[in-house]
Amino acid sequence: MTPRRSADPAVGEQMRLRRLLRGWSVRYAASRAGVSHATWSRIERGLQAADNRFMLADIAGALECAPADLAGAGVPAPDRAIAAARAGVLGLRRALIDIDLTEPSAGSAPPVAELARRVALADSLHQACDYAGAARLLPDLLRDLHTETAGPDHREALRLLCDATSIASSVLRSLGHPADAWLAAQRCRDAADASGDPVLRGLAAYALARAATACGSHQRGQTIAERAVEDLGRLLGRGGGPEILGSLHLVAALASRCRRQLDDSRGWLTEAAGLAHHTGEANTMGMFFGPTNVDIWRMSIEVDDGDPARVVEIARRTDPAAIPAGVRQVFYYADTARALTRIGGRDREAIRFLLTAERIAPQHVRTSGEVAETIRVLLDRSRRQAGGTELRGLSERMQAG
Repeated sequence: MTPRRSADPAVGEQMRLRRLLRGWSVRYAASRAGVSHATWSRIERGLQAADNRFMLADIAGALECAPADLAGAGVPAPDRAIAAARAGVLGLRRALIDIDLTEPSAGSAPPVAELARRVALADSLHQACDYAGAARLLPDLLRDLHTETAGPDHREALRLLCDATSIASSVLRSLGHPADAWLAAQRCRDAADASGDPVLRGLAAYALARAATACGSHQRGQTIAERAVEDLGRLLGRGGGPEILGSLHLVAALASRCRRQLDDSRGWLTEAAGLAHHTGEANTMGMFFGPTNVDIWRMSIEVDDGDPARVVEIARRTDPAAIPAGVRQVFYYADTARALTRIGGRDREAIRFLLTAERIAPQHVRTSGEVAETIRVLLDRSRRQAGGTELRGLSERMQAG
């Protein structure tokens, strides 16, 4: 039997303060979140945990804030890299506002070959979870690509702009700014539509669906993904088509899970696994679609209100090194740690997996509300047990200024 996680009084206090600030009753706030008023009251009073990221996301959506604002993940940055990543969000947001394809650009841009090299660098930084480096590089790159879309190499510039805005959306989502990620995904869609390439439209739909789901708009994310699957399913012969289609199946599975439709979610995952069987391990358009990534997504979807024992079983048969990118490997280790924590009695292993995740992608781990919650649960249980020193060290790195 899965041990019930202890409540976090800080979450309840944030809920209460934000609810009172809006002048809402418990009953009204709970109705916005889709939970019973009794459940809301227990969480607010620190008597019950917000059991998983989906409930936390629903409560945050009802209170018009980010889940990290409730979970306490928005603590002072623990190191210069994370401080730089967070500081870079404003510049990236401004660039995304500026690169409106319906408006003329100013100045001149470097040759398209140089722009392609910079996009590849941004992608490598993103894959390594170096969000600070990506956030520093992307604003000027986006503006230069916008300029080049009016030049002689406009088709290639539009393709590169799709890639760059997709990367920007992922970086912003990872840093806890889903609304900005939605803006980046919209710019990706604008560039894809201007290019006329259906595969790029599929990439943009993936970015939009992921951002919508991160914002708590689960039905919207589901609809975007399903429509794109229907459109792209007719074009499997195009380069990148199967990989993007498979990735759309994955985000549809996530959206279904967020909507508490676990059977539908597993159905989408089965479809994705079938496509992955044919594509094999691939990195088309930076998606890393293949059997390994499908299993990592399956772990992320099952770890909350699914079957944590199944997550550990999948982890045992999965080699995360098959994907040479920290941006995917980190989920394998973090979600395995979360599953082991839910099972209970395996805290040593959970801590080891958390420390491995941090070593692979420190900026990602130290800004993750889900990891922060897992660490809190482990600390509650094992302050005096083996591993407590390492766990406290990780907790301090996440919170220290």
